[in-house]
Amino acid sequence: MRITGGKYRGRRLVCPPGEIRPAMDKMRETIFAILGNLDGCSFLDLFAGSGSMAIEAAGRGASRVTLVERDKSKRKVVTQNLEIVEEPTQVFFLPVERFVAGAREEYDYIFVDAPFPYRHRADLLGRIVASRLVGPDTVVMFHYPAEDPMPENAGQVERTDLRIFGRSLVAFYRHCSKETELLL
Repeated sequence: MRITGGKYRGRRLVCPPGEIRPAMDKMRETIFAILGNLDGCSFLDLFAGSGSMAIEAAGRGASRVTLVERDKSKRKVVTQNLEIVEEPTQVFFLPVERFVAGAREEYDYIFVDAPFPYRHRADLLGRIVASRLVGPDTVVMFHYPAEDPMPENAGQVERTDLRIFGRSLVAFYRHCSKETELLL
């Protein structure tokens, strides 16, 4: 697996053992093309796996990058992959739900890539939106399988974009605005 863009483009990453679905190159390229310039932004990678999304964000200008991975057996590989990153990063090895519940600061971008068998996506989206992680300008991105649809709205956010990559989908959620309400 390689980094697809930014200053770490072409760098190889190690995949951790066990259950992992490294974000597809095309999916990562598309997401970061949509997000554009990340200079000075914060990026949270939930269910980080190998850390590829966080490393892509750091290489594209994110100044604060946080990874959360529940599987402690991935610690060695994540640490090894993060050695290429010059930007400050934080890594938490604990259940994502626990991290969300204890969150104290908001992020500009949150990427959620729960294992495909994970059946609590809609609930987790609601918890994220209700937490201190999400501010008025936060973009929450949820990667999920086509056979397990996500809601159009959750709390104060609504789905503003949906991208399809085979049986994988990525939904983009943002705060509802007066302009958006007028368009509906």
